[in-house]
Amino acid sequence: MTEPTDIRFPSGGVQCAAWHHVGEGDALSSPAGRPCVVMAHGFAATRDSGLPPFAQAFAAAGADVVLFDYRHFGASDGEPRQLLSPRRQREDYAAAIAYARTLPGVDPDRIVAWGVSFAGGHVLQVAAEDPRIAAVIALTPATDGLATLVDLVRRNGPLAAGRLTAVGLKDALGALRGAAPVYAPSVGAPGTVAALTAPGAEAAMHAVAGPTWRNEVAARIFLQVGSYAPGRHAAKLRVPLLVQIGDEDRTVTPAQSMKAAEKGRAEVRHYPCDHFDVYPGGSAHERVVEHQLAFLRRHLGGGAAAATAAVGAAA
Repeated sequence: MTEPTDIRFPSGGVQCAAWHHVGEGDALSSPAGRPCVVMAHGFAATRDSGLPPFAQAFAAAGADVVLFDYRHFGASDGEPRQLLSPRRQREDYAAAIAYARTLPGVDPDRIVAWGVSFAGGHVLQVAAEDPRIAAVIALTPATDGLATLVDLVRRNGPLAAGRLTAVGLKDALGALRGAAPVYAPSVGAPGTVAALTAPGAEAAMHAVAGPTWRNEVAARIFLQVGSYAPGRHAAKLRVPLLVQIGDEDRTVTPAQSMKAAEKGRAEVRHYPCDHFDVYPGGSAHERVVEHQLAFLRRHLGGGAAAATAAVGAAA
């Protein structure tokens, strides 16, 4: 397995850090080059937290991979640290995709937008706004923030939502005065003031966390979650879409993922697992990767397969 190279690309006036894996062999190659999977993590997470095995599997199958950290997180630049902005993160995806199209040996018209959890929602909108994207993979995607809040109230009561709102307001008001961010944990035990508090989520996140991950996020994001609804963009997609759903997911309600999948006319895969079981070491990880690779080969295979896919897309 070839080691990835460190790369950096500009986004929003700063530099984002990424790993570039070069695809091995020619199984997915065409005269125009290899496909490239552009990947990033979910809510306040970093590229070193459970994602490298996915990237390695894609590279071994013959696809290049650009696995990046958003601005404000991990090895990327951006101040203040741990600031989560859905708009900026989508801009970072677009910048990473633009950079990937310039890489030697990459077919600029066979870019795959890959996202998990919060990023699984991002890629639906990113791909809807970029007609050159060739395919989308959304793993346990968060597609409806209001549905997530309703589920939070159902599980933990209205007081839990009120406490998140209060700390979010404190951070937002402080930002208006130029104060340092007010941070809250991104993952915590049930009943605590944290973004993700489903049973088992805290231990599961720590199990996959990489060295750059910090369990904190600027709390102003809590004021934005309810209005975040990338699932509505799924209906605009005109490319192959794979949506992978954990049927026992206690972090992202399976119903919201399924609704977006139906809008996007997606290939849907179900797994009898919780949200974090799709990561390395989890019960569903191997099947999840198997289905992603099959999807990639089916829709972005090189040679005759690529020609067939192009004919089908034009029909």
